[in-house]
Amino acid sequence: MLTRRSLIKAALLSGSGLALDFAGFPWTALPQPGQKNPFAGGKQLGTVDFLNEPPVSLEVPQGSELDGRLYTDLSVLEASDGAVTPSERFYIRTRASELLPDPASWQLKLGGQVKLARQMKLGEQAKLGGPVERPLSLAIESLKKTAKPMGAHLMECAGNVRLARFGLLSVGSWGGIPVPEILEHAKAKPAAARVLVSGFDRYAHESRTSVPGASWIFTRGQLEKAGAFLATELNGQPLARDHGAPVRLVVPGWYGCTCIKWVNEITFVGENAEATSQMREYAARTEQKGVPELAKDFQPATIEQAAMPVRVEKWSVAGKIQYRIVGIAWGGTQPVRVLQIRFNPEEDYVSVDNFHQVKSDPWTLWTHDWSPKAPGTYAIRLSVKEPAVQAWRLDSGYYVRSVEITEV
Repeated sequence: MLTRRSLIKAALLSGSGLALDFAGFPWTALPQPGQKNPFAGGKQLGTVDFLNEPPVSLEVPQGSELDGRLYTDLSVLEASDGAVTPSERFYIRTRASELLPDPASWQLKLGGQVKLARQMKLGEQAKLGGPVERPLSLAIESLKKTAKPMGAHLMECAGNVRLARFGLLSVGSWGGIPVPEILEHAKAKPAAARVLVSGFDRYAHESRTSVPGASWIFTRGQLEKAGAFLATELNGQPLARDHGAPVRLVVPGWYGCTCIKWVNEITFVGENAEATSQMREYAARTEQKGVPELAKDFQPATIEQAAMPVRVEKWSVAGKIQYRIVGIAWGGTQPVRVLQIRFNPEEDYVSVDNFHQVKSDPWTLWTHDWSPKAPGTYAIRLSVKEPAVQAWRLDSGYYVRSVEITEV
């Protein structure tokens, strides 16, 4: 029987430059047509660890509720595996509350007023718009029956950091309902200019790392442009509790803090609605100018163009030591045409050897062949040359990773 893995490997061996994943996007096949494979006949000796990145448990759920985490191991990514992260390895920023109601009786309230006491800081008042024409509740089973494939999309936590091996980053193949279709169930009056998406946010235990709050305010235009949807499935299976079951928001191209889990209410609010506590908590990490008081003053929390190495392979080829850098590129609003790499500040950037990005979402695997001239410490840094865009994290060295080379 043909399997997903065998079909993708067949595509890799067919001479095509790209391996087409079942989710509908390509991974760069290595090497590209017409290029010699410098590792042909060689033997991989192992990998080189990244420096200043302490050990962390990867792909194992840890902690509970607001302190619960699971970090995806990006170092094992292979073109032959396809680009989608298996559900059990998909990152988790917050695990399900012990108080989460029975999913079978879940209701999504649409259009009614909502109290923001848990989402707002002490003393804040939400300035809500007028009521909608048809407040109603949708049962979870009705949502599941109308769910359809929504494609593969990347999700990254705005707090994705080196201490977590940048493991708060994954790709899923989602199923759900486009948000505009949901909003059509309730007609908003003109005063209701924005959409507040809220999720269940009560917990049995006080958190050491986070504060309760699961809500974000968007314009309808932002949700429509991003292709936002309410997800009920991940990788062809019903959502797991820790991934937001029974229903979560997915906003493609936006940081995970906007992708509200356990969605239980969608409310139309006025133009001057105040920012929720979650928006304020993530203001710095989503690169806002200060901490705006009003939701309308927040810039879209979109994921910038980014790239980083995920693995450095050490090879023996014809009696010589060679290295191959394997990495990913993601984010932004348009594909990168030229991705560059360097290994120390005094070096010039050069184009990455094997890189071809068709779309910016979800991510693109790339490799670069490297023969360092001498042993030493090297800082691997990527840069986008074309298109010319500002990418604060990439340009500031946020994703730089260093290695110690002992043999050349």
